[in-house]
Amino acid sequence: MTRAFYIGRFQPYHFGHHAVITRIAEEVDELVIGIGSAQKSHETTDPFTAGERVLMVYNALEHLPIRHYVVPIEDIRYNSIWVHHVVSRTPHFDVVYSNNPLVIQLFQEAGFCVKESPLYLRERYSGTEIRRRMIEGEKWEHLVPKPVAEVINSFDGVARLRTVSTSDSNFSL
Repeated sequence: MTRAFYIGRFQPYHFGHHAVITRIAEEVDELVIGIGSAQKSHETTDPFTAGERVLMVYNALEHLPIRHYVVPIEDIRYNSIWVHHVVSRTPHFDVVYSNNPLVIQLFQEAGFCVKESPLYLRERYSGTEIRRRMIEGEKWEHLVPKPVAEVINSFDGVARLRTVSTSDSNFSL
């Protein structure tokens, strides 16, 4: 049995992620999906909570034909031990899929087999572009699986993103 690991911020989960995960699922028996930067939310680049992102991914992959796990992973900002941090929070995995050069380097240095996961129509399916569309009031739902749009709409995520993308120059936390 082969279990793979794939990490993303999923802000939000979109059809690009979905295509990559579906392809990985054809090559392995089980898949661990890491929700990266799990501690971040309510920011322009990270508007959704880890729990909301877990629900997006879980619902979007409900019919994935293999067993999968969705695990939040917080940033630790200490790259030399980051892989250990990931491993301590996930079920065991044999292979890592990523296209992020740092993730590839860190897992290779830790002795993991790493396979590059090609980007799927990156110019169209990008969290940055989807968030921009949400802020500008443009259509975005067609860029994400229907269950993801339903999750975002259930807590009025677009309104949250619009609110957090504005600023009051006199306010700081």
